[in-house]
Amino acid sequence: MDLFQRMRVVGSGLVIAAYFITLHLDVVTGVIVHLTAMTISVPYFIKSKAWDVVMMMMFLMTIGTGRLITAAFS
Repeated sequence: MDLFQRMRVVGSGLVIAAYFITLHLDVVTGVIVHLTAMTISVPYFIKSKAWDVVMMMMFLMTIGTGRLITAAFS
C-alpha cells in the first residue's frame, strides 16, 4: 500500500469520526476534523484522476470553511 492509499484510508476514517463528533460532541471540532480528513484524502483522488471526487471534496471543504468563519464571528 503506497502513501496516497494510506492517506485515503486515514482520511476515510477521519470522515466517520468527524460525522460522529459533529452530531454528538461539537460542531466546530467536527468541521475541523472533516477538513483535515478531506485535505489528507484529496491527493489520492488527484493522483487517480478522479476529478469528480476532487471537485466534490473541494465543495465540501468550502462549506466547512464557511462554517468555521461563521463560528469565529459568533
